[in-house]
Amino acid sequence: MIILLLGKNGQIGWELQRTLPTLGQVVALGRDRLDLADAIALRRTVREVRPDIIVNAAAYTAVDRAEEEAALAMAVNGIAPGILAEEAARLKALLVHYSTDYVFDGTGTAPYREEDRPNPLNVYGRSKLAGEEAIRASGAPHLIFRTSWVYGLRGKNFLLTMLRLAREQEELRIVNDQVGTPNWCGMAAEVTTMVLREYRAREDSSLAGTYHLSAEGKASWYDFARAILSADPRKEEQVCRRIIPIATAQYPTPARRPLYSVLDNRKIKSTFNLKMERWDRYLEQLLQPARE
Repeated sequence: MIILLLGKNGQIGWELQRTLPTLGQVVALGRDRLDLADAIALRRTVREVRPDIIVNAAAYTAVDRAEEEAALAMAVNGIAPGILAEEAARLKALLVHYSTDYVFDGTGTAPYREEDRPNPLNVYGRSKLAGEEAIRASGAPHLIFRTSWVYGLRGKNFLLTMLRLAREQEELRIVNDQVGTPNWCGMAAEVTTMVLREYRAREDSSLAGTYHLSAEGKASWYDFARAILSADPRKEEQVCRRIIPIATAQYPTPARRPLYSVLDNRKIKSTFNLKMERWDRYLEQLLQPARE
């Protein structure tokens, strides 16, 4: 089996290079080899590789910058997934694609289910929703995994920002009224691979569709920051003495963000017989080995 992995240098993509080889031969490409905004190159690459599975872990993820680069965000997040889906349909290949909690507006008070109506607040969310819709319209067999607040030990993410700032500033002011679920990219890659193994084994087309790939539990960014500093394996290097909770209004950003975007993960757990841990357990799992 041949698996084409796009976005190999991203957070989830990097981890997928570790997990996907258990399923087959992986052809992994980064933005230096393939720009998703280049539709012609995208089609040519898929036709040359002729994969059985396409895993699209590439995305335009600069939420605030997307407000000024709407066309680029749409090209990468909205148009490219549709092209991949069309090519997957031609090859009768399976397309795996990652989406986001930001397709929701955050006015809910209960975890969002897959069938809840999207209503994105920002350009990034709209571009990701466009990608989802293009994939569904293509008729290609697909697995769309919505996830949220992704972090790891490489790239740019909230975890690394907090670890850095805790060594530079005595006081951190962190938003406390946006609630979601932090998700370790390593967990996302592991779950993706387990789902693909089960999907291939069961050969059941009804398993295709949209799933919320998320850890258990919820947190605000303030809660997440406190957990990060607490689990920091090198606490002695911290100079931070206070973490102050603030409202979103006190930290204005170009892009509006949902105040509540917890994802209900019951569908993926029941369909593929998975057990998910709480988000803070995954955080500890990631940071604990760093103590050694």
